[in-house]
Amino acid sequence: MAQLIFTQQLGRFLPVPQVSTDAADLRAALDAAFAGQPRLRGYVLDEQGHLRDNVVVFIDGKRSRDRALLDDALAPDSQVYILQALSGG
Repeated sequence: MAQLIFTQQLGRFLPVPQVSTDAADLRAALDAAFAGQPRLRGYVLDEQGHLRDNVVVFIDGKRSRDRALLDDALAPDSQVYILQALSGG
């Protein structure tokens, strides 16, 4: 099963799960994570269901392709990291 790992930056706001899923694409995998922690959706996706500007997703070491469709394919052994970008000076 693919593994979704939410980095601890999001843990400042709410518990962040590690999710195992058999989802075929990123959107379905994120939906599985949000089912267990609905408040997480608002920190990761905007009102249109697109990745927020300050969120980056890496699948097997490569940045996800589309921030709107979230249709990147997942392999059964994919490692998906969801990061909240840090900013400031």
